[in-house]
Amino acid sequence: MITVIAILAGLVSPMVFRNVSDAKVAAARAQIETLGLALDTYSLHNDSYPSTAQGLDALVALPATAPIPRNWRGPYLKRAVPADPWGTPYHYESPGVVNPASYDLVSYGKDGQPGGNGENADLTSWGAVAP
Repeated sequence: MITVIAILAGLVSPMVFRNVSDAKVAAARAQIETLGLALDTYSLHNDSYPSTAQGLDALVALPATAPIPRNWRGPYLKRAVPADPWGTPYHYESPGVVNPASYDLVSYGKDGQPGGNGENADLTSWGAVAP
């Protein structure tokens, strides 16, 4: 009986973990989309995106560092800025390296390091692998 349970667990576990991995990737993509909408609204109100130094926290509270937005109408998010599904802060840069007219927003995936495949792959606001 124990052998049968062990065999079943061995067959089912990979499928369960694959679904968890897929769900985290989908959640990160959804969060990046939500943060992008908030950043675009911020930019519409203030004629620029938050600076890298101001970061994503500018979506929740009026930035205290220059450039101080003149028409901040936030908060632009209902809750605090989330970490990615693996518990790591999103990497935000404005002006972006890939998108110099706006921003770069990246989750470095499960490993928290640039590059990688599968669950370790980078997820970006522009839909490609980060440089």
